[in-house]
Amino acid sequence: MPSVLIEVRRAYTPAEEVALIDAVHAALVQAFKIPEEDRFSRLLSYPPHRMVDGLQPGEADSYTRVTIDCFPGRSVQAKRALYREIVERLELLGIPRDKVSILLHEAAFENWGLSGEAAEESSLGFTVAV
Repeated sequence: MPSVLIEVRRAYTPAEEVALIDAVHAALVQAFKIPEEDRFSRLLSYPPHRMVDGLQPGEADSYTRVTIDCFPGRSVQAKRALYREIVERLELLGIPRDKVSILLHEAAFENWGLSGEAAEESSLGFTVAV
């Protein structure tokens, strides 16, 4: 049950925002083998002066930061596949690969609370060992 935050430096239409969220989720389904219905994603759009990425303040671009919080247990191959899937899918939406940065945080099961209990005590419905 990854938690996704997509941060961008420009405004997108609602349909474009949904497409960005869907692209990252599809990459997670493909690479991490999570269930299609297992999704929690957010998208934040910053005015260019509020997200500095090496450009001049106020200069909008397609820089996109994807931060994913997830359970530990995925192989290095699965993580590499995820990174590749994300950039390929975002590239189809007009975001160049060199404008995508991905940060993966792995939090131990006891650090996730699900329905009032630690995730290690819950039935996830999928395996994280991919």
